[in-house]
Amino acid sequence: MTNSANKPCILAIDDTPDNLSLVSAVLRDTYRVKAANNGEKGLSIALSDDPPDLILLDVMMPDLDGHEVCRRLKADPRSRDIPVIFLTAQADVENEQLGLSLGAVDYIVKPLSPPILMARVKTHLRLKEAKDFLANQNRILEARVAERTQQLADLQDVTMVALGSLAETRDSETGNHIRHTQHYMRILALALRGLSRFADYLTDEMIALLFKTAPLHDIGKVGVPDQILLKPGKLTAEEFERMKLHAAYGRDAIRSAVQLSDEPPSFLQLASEITYSHHEKWDGSGYPEGMTEEEIPVSARLMAVADVYDALISRRVYKPPMTHAEAMDIIMKGRGTHFDSDMADAFAEMSDEILEISRRFSDSD
Repeated sequence: MTNSANKPCILAIDDTPDNLSLVSAVLRDTYRVKAANNGEKGLSIALSDDPPDLILLDVMMPDLDGHEVCRRLKADPRSRDIPVIFLTAQADVENEQLGLSLGAVDYIVKPLSPPILMARVKTHLRLKEAKDFLANQNRILEARVAERTQQLADLQDVTMVALGSLAETRDSETGNHIRHTQHYMRILALALRGLSRFADYLTDEMIALLFKTAPLHDIGKVGVPDQILLKPGKLTAEEFERMKLHAAYGRDAIRSAVQLSDEPPSFLQLASEITYSHHEKWDGSGYPEGMTEEEIPVSARLMAVADVYDALISRRVYKPPMTHAEAMDIIMKGRGTHFDSDMADAFAEMSDEILEISRRFSDSD
């Protein structure tokens, strides 16, 4: 014997007791049947914690007619997907068209024929079951796609940090430089997007990409000879020219990866931009192109501030670390010459947050 709790539930809404009795007699051996003798009671049952799988709805009822009940059912997210079959003595095309336009799935004319009633109910329950199955499969698929997308994003993040760390460790820097510059860029970008000149560029998506790609900014250092990269003293003019090539090395390496894809990921294109241009200066005295002002990509201008600050406060083979105050003073002295003035100002305004990040990922001596 089938457990009644596992049977589909049919809600019959009709103000005529004989019609409710007929519906119950025809369906009760196969389905659970609930009855309501007015529209308000029917809505209450439909929106309860045990909603029906299908609704049989009389059109001509006092107070709240079937058309209005259907409108309310379809307007509520809790009941909009429950199939509604209208039961009515009005057999004209206009009334049938109206009922279907309100969202009903079928129209049965009174007096009710038990075989037709049973057949229509069975058909629409099967359709609902199929629709529910597809919806559930879509939810499962969407969840799996979201999970896989997150896994790929996590893999990208790990790869960016690993590659960046490989470059940093060659000149005695640490992975903390990567963490620092990532977080400096992020809070600086968040502060700047309140300015109209940056609002369109610094979207949530772009800020997330900046954070992801920041670790690659000095990946080109892998192409610089150790005797230059690890030199404890001041570089000669010739050595400095060799050092500056790391910007092009990094850009070219990333471009090689971009060319392997028909639709290169946006984070790689952004990484190429940052890698190549973050040593440019606002007044045109930087390298490798000597770009000026707005010619320099926003991403590279952001990295310029973050990279210089962190280099100043960090110990290197050729210098001791500066204090936070000393580094901030140099950043502000470089506004309008080395750095975009708005970026330097915003960085200074975030001084406390910058200091907290530098301490959170501090290097040991």
